[in-house]
Amino acid sequence: MGRHHRARAALIVSMAVFGTLAVFVRNIPLASGELALYRAVLAAMLIGVYLGIAKARARGKREAAGKGLGGDSRRRELLLLLLSGFAMGINWILLFQAYRFTTVSVATLSYYFAPVLVTVASPLLFHEKLTGRQVFCFLMSTAGVVMIVGVGGLGNSASDLTGILFGLGAAVFYASVILLNKFIRQVAGIERTFLQFLAAILILVPYVACTGGFHLGTLSSVGWVNLLIVGLFHTGVTYCLYFSSLKELRGQEAAVLSYIDPLVAVVVSVLVLGEAVTVWQIVGGGLILGFAILNEREQA
Repeated sequence: MGRHHRARAALIVSMAVFGTLAVFVRNIPLASGELALYRAVLAAMLIGVYLGIAKARARGKREAAGKGLGGDSRRRELLLLLLSGFAMGINWILLFQAYRFTTVSVATLSYYFAPVLVTVASPLLFHEKLTGRQVFCFLMSTAGVVMIVGVGGLGNSASDLTGILFGLGAAVFYASVILLNKFIRQVAGIERTFLQFLAAILILVPYVACTGGFHLGTLSSVGWVNLLIVGLFHTGVTYCLYFSSLKELRGQEAAVLSYIDPLVAVVVSVLVLGEAVTVWQIVGGGLILGFAILNEREQA
């Protein structure tokens, strides 16, 4: 299996795991900012341990990468890492807020306006060309997202609208993370992710301190278990797969594959959380999966 195929497999797995995130988040009674902070801290600790164990190998990679990297390039990439970490932290806060105001399906799928932004921006930023088939697959996948959110069937309550706005805000910052990572080429995936989590912590600590403080000691055993799963597995392990794969994939390809997350989220919301699902959502899910597969067959 080549690097490109491994990257696609890693992105598919990470997207499927991300789709289950809300189940665990809803069992953690903490404010969105505080939850995002602990998520970043746990993930950074896990990756830090991994890097410590593999210290010799990691050092070799850094030295090899640094041989052809001038001072200006190094500073530029560090700045991009810092910005992407900040965007990641804000993205988490807004997404967790969206979960609190509307259903998991609507929150996740509002959030997944981000691939639309990435696909539109990629030709401008990376000079990637879209084939007719890719455009068609993208449009049909986007139509699937619209159907899942609900054509004419979405609740009109203030809570739903607030949740959608939080989800769309998260989408903007999620798209920013994806696009910034496409410019970072000299830092290995695992090290890149570690530095981004540290940057997220830098912005989240003062945010939490100014918006309610820290309440980790109030968590029950159930809250702790769910927090550890979210921080270590959904974030530490899965983000490594995710960011490592982005480096090897075209922006449009990554955007279409990202629709696996909302598809899984809808299934989970129905089967695990007991949320209602409409015929439009079922049809939309079929469009997302079907045209994502069709797009992948073109890439093979």
